[in-house]
Amino acid sequence: MSSRPDELGDDALVVAAQQGERQAFEILVERYKEKAYRIAYDFTRDREEAKDLSQEAFLQAFSHLKGFDRRSSFYTWFYRILVNLCLDYRRRKAKVSWESLEERVEKGEGFANPGPSPVEETMRGEISERIGAALATLPPKQRAVFLLKNHQGLSISEIAGVMKSAEGTIKVHLHRAVIALKQRLAELA
Repeated sequence: MSSRPDELGDDALVVAAQQGERQAFEILVERYKEKAYRIAYDFTRDREEAKDLSQEAFLQAFSHLKGFDRRSSFYTWFYRILVNLCLDYRRRKAKVSWESLEERVEKGEGFANPGPSPVEETMRGEISERIGAALATLPPKQRAVFLLKNHQGLSISEIAGVMKSAEGTIKVHLHRAVIALKQRLAELA
């Protein structure tokens, strides 16, 4: 590897990692760990679960790296692993449980910061909870497509690659998710 391995593209890093250069894979982890965590957090709404899922995705990617044929980009291949783990998590966790206000106060969350007023904070929390609840009611594939598009900024073609689906199918999932969310959130408008 060159003297500045962090300047290498994903393809060069993958080749180096496949040849046993551990530092190359560590650079890929550094490059994508924040995005991976955000995607996992969007699915779980739990910091620890999001950390666990994103770490598990990197472990799976590392253990299967020799078999990665580079027909897709590393980014697409890795996010496919992550999204599949998140979808599995959602299936296992059939019901989303939200922390009560009392639990948040006991943990010292929410009110220690002298930012927004308690009323504003409560309204934001209520709105966030309603949006989260509305997202939780979506079928897993619609939720995944919606989150990847709107929270992670992926294009339709990138999402199609991640989810191994046709672009038309992704568009249908996204359209249905938007309609369902509009219906469930109409009262907030």
